[in-house]
This record gives sequence, C-alpha cells and structure tokens, in this order.
Amino acid sequence: METRDVFRNLSPIDHRYSLSEKAVFDALVPWLSEEGSLRACARAEIALIKAHLALRENCPPGELQKALLETLEKVGTSVMPEEVYAEEEKTRHNIRALVNVLKQKVPPEFAPLVHLGAASVDILDSSLAYRMKGCCREVVLPALRKLEILLCNFAEAETETVQVGRTHGQHAVPITLGFALAEYVSRLGKSILEIERVSAQLKGKLAGAVGAYNALCLIVRDPEELERLYLAELGLEPSEHSTQLVEPEYLLRLLLEYNTAFGIIANLADDLRNLQRTEIAELSEGFEADQVGSSTMPQKRNPWNSEHVKSLWKAFMPRVLTFYMDQISEHQRDLSNSASQRFIADYVTGFCLAINRMTRIIESLGVDREKCLANLRSSNGGIPGAVMAEPAYILLAGSGISGAHEVIRKITLAAEKDGISFVDALAAEKEVMQRIGEQLIKQGLVPEDLMNPGNLKNLKDSEVAALAFFNKPENYLGLAVKKTKELAAKYRMLMKEKENEDAI
Repeated sequence: METRDVFRNLSPIDHRYSLSEKAVFDALVPWLSEEGSLRACARAEIALIKAHLALRENCPPGELQKALLETLEKVGTSVMPEEVYAEEEKTRHNIRALVNVLKQKVPPEFAPLVHLGAASVDILDSSLAYRMKGCCREVVLPALRKLEILLCNFAEAETETVQVGRTHGQHAVPITLGFALAEYVSRLGKSILEIERVSAQLKGKLAGAVGAYNALCLIVRDPEELERLYLAELGLEPSEHSTQLVEPEYLLRLLLEYNTAFGIIANLADDLRNLQRTEIAELSEGFEADQVGSSTMPQKRNPWNSEHVKSLWKAFMPRVLTFYMDQISEHQRDLSNSASQRFIADYVTGFCLAINRMTRIIESLGVDREKCLANLRSSNGGIPGAVMAEPAYILLAGSGISGAHEVIRKITLAAEKDGISFVDALAAEKEVMQRIGEQLIKQGLVPEDLMNPGNLKNLKDSEVAALAFFNKPENYLGLAVKKTKELAAKYRMLMKEKENEDAI
C-alpha cells in the first residue's frame, strides 16, 4: 500500500502527537490503530475457529490439538492490513475481505470454519469490546492511576500550605492548597473506580444476523455454549440480549465515564492556569532552560500545558453527542454508526494525551508558599483581612445576636469607607469584639501562643483573643488539613490496591 510522510497526514494525532507524545502514541497503537483493529478482528475470527473445534466430537487430542492452536494463533497475528485492504477493493466489504484472507492462511481442512455461523458484527462488536477493554486496562487506567497518585502526593505535601479560598473569582475564606487539590483527588478517584467497573462489563456476541442464533442452531447443539467459548478467548462475556448489535449501552457507559474524567482533568487545568496569573502567582508550571514563552516577549512563562489540556477537552468533549447518537440503530441494525464509531479511537487518544499532559504538569508544578500566604492576608475588594468576616459573623451569632450578619456587613462597609483593615474596623466595635472574644475562649479556639500579642496587654482577655485570632487568618482552616490527609490516604490506597489486582 501507499505510504505517506508523517507530515502529510491530516490528523494532528498522526503527526504532531505521534512525534511529541511518542510514548502515549505507541502504547495506543496496538489497540486503536487500523492495524490494531484488523488484528483484533482476525483474533476474533481465530477465536471462533477454536470454539468450533472445542465443541467437535472428533476434536484432535493432546499434542496435535496444541500444535493446531499454535498454528491458528500465528495465522491470526500474521494478517497484514495491506492484504485485507487489497481484498476489500474487490469485495467492498471489510469483514468478508478479512474472511477471504484468513481462508487462504489457515490449514485447508479448517477453512470452512472461518466465520462459520457469524455475522459481521459478531466480529466487529466483539473485537471492539476486546480492544476497548484491553486499551482501558493496559493504557488508560495505568495512566489515570499514576496521575491520581501524583495528585494524592501533591495534596499531602501541601496539606498545610495556607491559601485563600475563592468563589465566583472572589476571595472567600481560608483553606489550604492541599485541600484545593483534594477536590480533584476525590473527583478523579471516584471516576477512575467507575471506569474500572464499567470497562469490566463490556460484552461481545456470537448470535448471528438478528441476534437469535438462527444460523448457529444449524451448526451446533448449544449455540450459547459456542458463544461463551468464543468470547472467553477474547476475555469477554456474552451480552444478555443482542440484535445484530451488542447492546450499545455497555460501551456508551465507558465512554461517558471517560468524558467525566476528562472534564475533571480540564477543570483542574483551569484552576492551575488561573493560579499562575501574574496577580495571583501561587503556582508555576515547570519551565525548561531553553523553553520560550513568547515569540516577542522574552520574559513570558505561559501556563501553556494547562491551557493545552483545556484545549484538548474542548476538541473532544463534544464527541459525546455522537456517542449518544450511536446508541440508536433502527430495528436490528443499520449502518449509521459505521463511520462515526471509527472516531472513538481519536477520542480515547485525545483523552490519554490530556492525562499524560496533566501528569507532566503535576510532576513539575512549583508552589510559592509565601505568595499563598500574602494573598490570603491581602486586600479583598479593598478591605484587607475581610476573609475573616465569616467567622466574625458566626461567632457573634453564637453569642446570641440574631442580626449578627448585618452587624458584620456594616463593619466591612465601614472598613471600606475609612480605608482600614477589617480587623481595625472590628476592633473599633468594643462590644462586638468582647462578645466574639468570649465565644472564642468558650469554644477553646484560641491557641495559647496567640494570647500574647505584646502591645495589647491592656485590653480584656476576650478582646486580646479576638484580635489574636483575626490577625492570623491562616488559623481559620476548619477541617481542611484533616480532610486533605484522609482523602490523599484513601485514594492512594485504592489506586495501589487496583494496581495489585491487575498485576495478579
């Protein structure tokens, strides 16, 4: 067949990514390439011959059977895409072309068994399930688990790195950087477990032209046993019900869960990108010595990897619409999924590229802890220290003031009007400060080392407690540290357990 220079390929997957992401590309080729697809179909056809032989009363004994099976295995792996495509030019049918090629390769006495009793989709759907399951187990899940463990490690390492929480793009209340990443540890971890579950449920079929085993009933006594033997060779089980097609929901659920994980990774990329903004500058992607950020601005270090992950998601996420459309086929089968289903390979490749890129980001992600603390203590809407308005309101309400929220809101307005910090505006309200301080002491929320601010010794203990607490917003962390440690430990353990299970 005609070969082509890599730079004359149309899809960026086959030139830009096949070169720059060679390890990912090479891992996917056996499962997602056209060669991989044809080899999987050939494997399915050989599995069918083996199933027929296993049910024959005159099945060859012992060593003879072993030698025969080895011969069949070699035939299955010897099929070349070029010869199948050349045959398809004549047949105008891909599976019949494969069948014709295989009949010329197997021992002559077994040629009648090639494709015997099968419809094209018995081969196509079963081989697709085989490829998707294998790709998931061998490529997708290992990549996802690696990323998840890196996220666990990163969150754990930054468990106590204080950071301002953000909602609606505004400063909210204090958290830690580890807690912010623990969100993605939890979300991605659950999605990985679901991918493992639904990928294990992929099914195949050997039920004939309409799924009712019509032809097989003429060949064997127990068509369902033949189907079980056939699919066992591919590591699959039969679909509970088939038309000419395997029930589409098995594959649909896997692809939808891929898209869920893809969206989580894209969301993480967005957060990481925003935390690298000049005015925030809490994080930084790794930047190599010879790397260039801009063709005209030498100082630039753009968060291009995070942006690249988001861009991949934008390109491939809309394919979900096609996945849903492929769920529908008229009567026992039409061919409206013939072209669209081929692009599943592109989607899975794009997903894997995003996983790999995010893995590299996390491996080299830098943290400016001083900047994190400075941002936490900085002005929010022109009011330094306003991130502590929430605990002021909660503590005041706890002291018995029903309008506490409004009281604190007016104090923030006074701070904004007078151009002073929230703590200074709060300190001017002596009764409020006393009530808040008493609640802090009552709840045991003031560490001993915060009770000695030096120049405040002339104030009441309750006011000292309040000022000490509100001057250090990094101490208002709730359960951020605890939750981060728990989630990192939980999902690291789950990923390791699944790795060990797969290794057995």
